[in-house]
Amino acid sequence: MYKTILLLFLALGLNAQDKPNILWLTSEDNNINWIGAYGNPHADTPHIDQLAKEGFLYTQTYANAPVCAPSRSTWITGVLALSMGTHPMRSRYEIPHDRIKYYPDLLKQAGYYCSNVTKTDYNIGGRNDKDCWDSNKLNWKTLKEKQPFFQVLNSTKSHESKAFGDVTKSTRDPKNVSLAKYHPDILTIRQNYNHYHDAVKKMDADIGKALKELKDNGLADNTIVIYNSDHGGVLPRSKRFLFNSGTHCPLIIRIPDKYKHLWPATSTNSKVDQLVSFVDMTKTWLSLSGAPTPDYLQGRVFLGENKETERPYHFSFRTRMDERCDNVRAIRNKQFLYIRNYMPYAPWGQKLTYLWKMKATQAWDSYNKENKTTDITGRFFQTKPMEELYDTSRDPDNINNLINQPEYKEVIQELRTAMTNQQKAIYDAGMLPESELVEKAAKENITIYDYVRDPKLYNLHAYLKTSELALKNDPLNLDALTQKLKDSDSGVRYWATVGLFNLQEQIAVDAKIIQPLLLDESHHVRIMAAWMFYKNGDKTTARKTWKQLLRESSYASLKIFNIIDWIKDDPSLYLESMKACEYSHGNYVNRMKEQFGIKTKNKGKTL
Repeated sequence: MYKTILLLFLALGLNAQDKPNILWLTSEDNNINWIGAYGNPHADTPHIDQLAKEGFLYTQTYANAPVCAPSRSTWITGVLALSMGTHPMRSRYEIPHDRIKYYPDLLKQAGYYCSNVTKTDYNIGGRNDKDCWDSNKLNWKTLKEKQPFFQVLNSTKSHESKAFGDVTKSTRDPKNVSLAKYHPDILTIRQNYNHYHDAVKKMDADIGKALKELKDNGLADNTIVIYNSDHGGVLPRSKRFLFNSGTHCPLIIRIPDKYKHLWPATSTNSKVDQLVSFVDMTKTWLSLSGAPTPDYLQGRVFLGENKETERPYHFSFRTRMDERCDNVRAIRNKQFLYIRNYMPYAPWGQKLTYLWKMKATQAWDSYNKENKTTDITGRFFQTKPMEELYDTSRDPDNINNLINQPEYKEVIQELRTAMTNQQKAIYDAGMLPESELVEKAAKENITIYDYVRDPKLYNLHAYLKTSELALKNDPLNLDALTQKLKDSDSGVRYWATVGLFNLQEQIAVDAKIIQPLLLDESHHVRIMAAWMFYKNGDKTTARKTWKQLLRESSYASLKIFNIIDWIKDDPSLYLESMKACEYSHGNYVNRMKEQFGIKTKNKGKTL
């Protein structure tokens, strides 16, 4: 009996040692264009480039969100943030933690020691971000003793904030810059490129240090090393945006000879042309570790013995970014990127407090205000089309919108259908305005996750159908949209109102149709109806509605602040109402107040 038990323990120990350690090296905010191995001759990333030579470089890896909090929310759960209600930046809405585990919880079940140094930012309420980890400190001695281990090391050296400050001190020649086509060719922007190249070099040094320590501690031969950024960036029109610049990320994986059966190609120093979505990473790391992969995981295993069929499309999303409202979806295959703008009236280049700290952003803004930009370089400061299509193989900077080209009709329809199907499959929680959704879920005393999965509460199919009508912008749909204003579901009424708002560019909408909407139970319906009056020339009615809602601290206050800025109305007309507004929206209302020159006690920080 004792011999049997001993053999069992020996077998268990052998299995544990046979499992690969995983070292996940992450950096912040840099897309592929800042890494030498991806083809930029001006990048200075020798350690990452060497890792690529020793491993496998993935050419088609994309973040689901172009900013950290929703991106990392997706990672930690293996569920798209947009599917849980954790998609708005820095919101921390709760999820059902009894049903949705964090991936370290599952790794521990497989016998892994899990440590994270030290970035969390999971954007999820109801659980401390550090709760799932065994440690938030790096100790190589401990790692050797605790094998198998899963160790996350995050470098902050490439974070957006490192692109701030004095950009004139780099020793790099400003002429030696691969300037994006959407950026005007002005010295400050070139200098900011170099300033950030310097930051990425420091990040690369962090990667090199970790790899050296792994080797020095004798762990390299049984550790899979993964390197990638947490989303794209970081010069203006990259981070926070669903273009290549905001979502196309480096992914390099080195697998020791001991685990050669896991290689994605026959030899190292190979490129892997496989479409990988960030939501796939969670399930893949769990699979490599022999950990449970629950049915709620929304990714696909892209590496290893349990590799699944390659995904045909990658899906991504943008909603509120800090104090700025927006609502965008994107879907892509290996060649084409399709973008749907649910708020086309909001410009790309909204002045966002944090982004405007960057010298390149300030210089670009000034250059545009001086009317020096071209159709391409000035586009960032304009309102958006309702749809966009880019051939990323020919146009990696995504400047040539092909949406109206008849030869792409079939591609467009394919991607439109794929996007809608994906939104239905994941229970897209962004088809109601954020604060409206929060109010409704709170009234039912359930999480947003559960709210959007109940069709009696959240009629996603109706929202998608009505929003499709709204974005077609076809006067022939006037009667259908008008009829939907009578729907009992405020979400349907909201999208019908948006549809009528969009039609105002082409036809006159009878004020008698709009008037009842000013008293709608949905504050978001009210503010869009008021905006219709404003566009019709009745600014008095519009301002009266907005000011009243602000004075009452409406849950739609942040959107009202945004609208006043978008239409460039005189803020002094709203000053007292703005000051009276006490709705916080995560302190982002105060951010907008400050943009209008109203002093607040805002001490929040956004990354």
